Amino acid sequence: MASAKVHQEAPPRKRAKSDGSKEPVIDESLYNRQVYVIGMDAMKKMSQTSVLVSGLTGLGCEIAKNLILAGVASVTLHDPQVVGWSDLASNFYFSVADVGKNRVKACIGKLSELNGYVRVTEFSGDIANDVLRKYQVVVFVDRCTTLLSETDMFCHTNGIKFVAAESRGVAGVVFCDFGKDFEIVDTDGEEPVTCLITAVTQSVVAAITVHDDNRHNLEDGQQVLITDIEGPSALNGEWKVKVTGPYTFTIEADTTKMPLYIRGGYVKPIKPKLRKDFLPLKEALDKPEAMTTDFSKEDMPNQLHVFFQALHQYMASHGDTLPESYNQQQADEIVALARQVIAKYPSFGPLKEKAVSTLALTCSGNLNPMAAFLGGFVAQEVLKACSGKFTPLSQWLYYDALEILPDPLPSPESCKPTGTRYDGQIAVLGRSLQELLTRQHCFVVGAGALGCEYLKNFAMMGLGCSPDGEVIVTDMDNIEKTNLSRQFLFRSSDIGHPKSAVACRRAKEMNPALNIRHMTDKVAPETEHIFDDSFWEKLDGVTNALDNVQARLFVDSKCVYYRKPLLESGTLGTKGNVQVVLPFKTESYGASRDPPEKTFPVCTLKNFPNAIEHTIQWARDAFEGLFKQTPEDANAYLTRSDFLQQLEKEPSSRVTTLENVFEALVKSRPRDFKDCVYWGRCKFDEFFNNQIQQLLYNFPVDTITNSGERFWSGPKRPPVPVEFDVNDPTHFEFVAAAANLRAGIYGIPAEPDARVAELCKEVRPPPFTPKRINIQVEENEKPPEDPSVGRSAEDIIPQLPPPSSSGIALLRPVEFEKDDDTNFHMQFIAACSNLRARNYRIPEADRARTKQIAGKIIPAMVTTTALVTGLACFEWYKLIQGKPAEAFKNAFVNLALPFVTLSEPVPPATSKYGNDVKWTLWDRFDVDLGKDVTLQELLKYFMDKHKLEISIMSCGASIIYSFFGDKAKVAARLRKPVSEVVKEVSKTEFSAAQKYINMEICCTYEDEDCEVPYVRYRFRGW
Repeated sequence: MASAKVHQEAPPRKRAKSDGSKEPVIDESLYNRQVYVIGMDAMKKMSQTSVLVSGLTGLGCEIAKNLILAGVASVTLHDPQVVGWSDLASNFYFSVADVGKNRVKACIGKLSELNGYVRVTEFSGDIANDVLRKYQVVVFVDRCTTLLSETDMFCHTNGIKFVAAESRGVAGVVFCDFGKDFEIVDTDGEEPVTCLITAVTQSVVAAITVHDDNRHNLEDGQQVLITDIEGPSALNGEWKVKVTGPYTFTIEADTTKMPLYIRGGYVKPIKPKLRKDFLPLKEALDKPEAMTTDFSKEDMPNQLHVFFQALHQYMASHGDTLPESYNQQQADEIVALARQVIAKYPSFGPLKEKAVSTLALTCSGNLNPMAAFLGGFVAQEVLKACSGKFTPLSQWLYYDALEILPDPLPSPESCKPTGTRYDGQIAVLGRSLQELLTRQHCFVVGAGALGCEYLKNFAMMGLGCSPDGEVIVTDMDNIEKTNLSRQFLFRSSDIGHPKSAVACRRAKEMNPALNIRHMTDKVAPETEHIFDDSFWEKLDGVTNALDNVQARLFVDSKCVYYRKPLLESGTLGTKGNVQVVLPFKTESYGASRDPPEKTFPVCTLKNFPNAIEHTIQWARDAFEGLFKQTPEDANAYLTRSDFLQQLEKEPSSRVTTLENVFEALVKSRPRDFKDCVYWGRCKFDEFFNNQIQQLLYNFPVDTITNSGERFWSGPKRPPVPVEFDVNDPTHFEFVAAAANLRAGIYGIPAEPDARVAELCKEVRPPPFTPKRINIQVEENEKPPEDPSVGRSAEDIIPQLPPPSSSGIALLRPVEFEKDDDTNFHMQFIAACSNLRARNYRIPEADRARTKQIAGKIIPAMVTTTALVTGLACFEWYKLIQGKPAEAFKNAFVNLALPFVTLSEPVPPATSKYGNDVKWTLWDRFDVDLGKDVTLQELLKYFMDKHKLEISIMSCGASIIYSFFGDKAKVAARLRKPVSEVVKEVSKTEFSAAQKYINMEICCTYEDEDCEVPYVRYRFRGW
């Protein structure tokens, strides 16, 4: 008899609205990284969606895990099957003790711990139509997809979104049917580019030019919204455009009788909503439309479409069982069925019998990377079905990883199950490869979202799971609440604990054989004594799970130096990438760089902002200056005897720094909270009124430049002063945040908002009168002196309290923390930015958007993370086999489109010298002469062995030999051992573990200058 059981009761997720209905409540502190990807509207729709997941194999558990973390309303789990040994290779919540138990009961407890907001239930019994009606989305996992036509048709006609997926050895399939007239509210999730209008013609068809900071990226016929134009204001509204250039377009508007364009205006594309009709499964089988993931195997989706139908026919006639691993007779039977199936598809061409046979030989296997890849993909499709956010799959995804298989294929005997947790993987790759996996030594750098997924995958694969192998994980960060929505190894009880320690403990719980060790050290130049030669040399490979370019580049440089394979991966919202770095075979991560982070000119930020990004950066800088830099300078004055002396070396900022110290310690040092409110209220006038008055005094709105142009035109928007109003929430939030932050710096107790409002009414800021000063207009101009500073250093210093005898308590500088909503940091920055935006009539940003920009938050989705690590782990199978470069795959994905593309890694750039000696970044001169030779002997070695005459040899920034140097010094150095010369010139000591010295050389080959690799010279440790 069918039954449903609630495993945990989720907390309330709705609040009453004024009309009596209920509105979903989203915990932004948990989901904010995801909200930046999909938006709050989509998040609310997801939080009201119930999903059924039928099939708790490794793939089913992966899908359920991702959906629960993402925050749907409920997930119901269904699977009548029991846990088998093969399941342990990919289901990370099954243990050896669970073998023989019901699959759902074995993992529902751990799944339900992932997110307290999601109701997780189990359902037992047959899934009849009346059961399906209870769910908005149903997902069938590792069932014979092509035989589910009746179930799909019921869903198709009853508005239930249907998804099916299978992981079969090295092959996988996904099918989606979201019914008729499915609405897509946003096809790609990309933020439309808002451009600043700089010119509008007076013509029958108005031609509009935007500022050259950004291309408009518009298309003919696209709908746009124009706002804030001064002059021909009738243009403000929605228009269709005709593109005439990257910065120009026209609209069908006659401006000949309109007022002349004066200034201003923004143009923003309007993203249209789309509707899509899906074919039911029965029709989609006959008219397959499949996504291509690898253009070197363009015909494989068609072959897989045939293979899966043949496989399902085979299973239907064999009691719903898969063929045995590497059973050629059974594989031949599937190939014969495939020949019949492909006859229905004349456009497919001939059957690739060898490929189909190999797929049949391995389809009984169960690989964790396939479950991770498909699980991320499927979960994202379910979220699209819930929300209409992003473009759904249309309608098939087929994927194969034939390249991972050993060559030659393993024997049937070596792939038979033996009752181990790796049976599912051994069925595909064989026992020898499994044993090799367990002996690997892998370094994982980072234990965040990517790191958690990698450790789960490694535990399932058996990588480093023996006394002869090891996985080392380092991460210097502690766990925060915002991590919990995508870093699935962590729980709320872990907040504050080291990520690496908790992640390693949880991964070992998944596979007790995992030989894993955690560290909390940053991998950087300052820790090379920890991550030394002996550390790197014992590794078989490195996996980067980092979120910043600088750290990636450093690890990459170490992998190049020690000639270690590197799996590099990253995510940004729905986008992700995998790069395989192979010694001597591919380019390194550092060989190609992302474009640098966009920066803004100082004069734009200070005086002429025209975008919300400008005002947010200005507010962020104000926060740093007021609440961090000034208190730190004041403390330095009080505690460092050489502070004033060192400040003399910084003439451009000396006076401003001293004035800030004087203000902090003397002039405006608060005695109580009332003084803090007074200070915050005065800062309001200074920032949003006085400075604006001063700017307009220098450059009135009607100012004309020497060239006859309006000064306030193009990107320069004339500002308007803001008068303080305690009843305006943004005004009040600025003063309240400023006062509380100021009080915290001085250890003064805070007081409630009501008291702040009361004190604000008592404040009478000093009057302000603008005066003629220099203001920086262009970026290349010399910045003027701070107009608020009218004194010299010599005037200020005598008024400062003597540091040694003052007895003044040290201040408490504030470190910006974006994720604490109670610390006033984001309240200050959001209010400050939006008030600045009001000055310049720039559209304001909400707190979430401001936090993302100010905190440089990287949007993140657990779906992308899971998928990317799955793709990367396929490459580990190839690494340990020493596969050729052409077998490896770099990957780029964008789940919003959806888009997955695989390509061969790029070979390293080649240089050459001498008699056509070629070299790449992986090459060097390894010099090991069995002893620490003299400098003279080293020069002779290069001449004798390589015919290279060295003219300059350097170590770091120190030149240890040059042909043009002082002859007496050169002669003395030539007689000394190389290591002694390096120590003498660089004035540094070698660490106890150091065995090598790296040197750069300039040299000639037969009197011709040439570029050569660096030298690694061994000077001890034989």
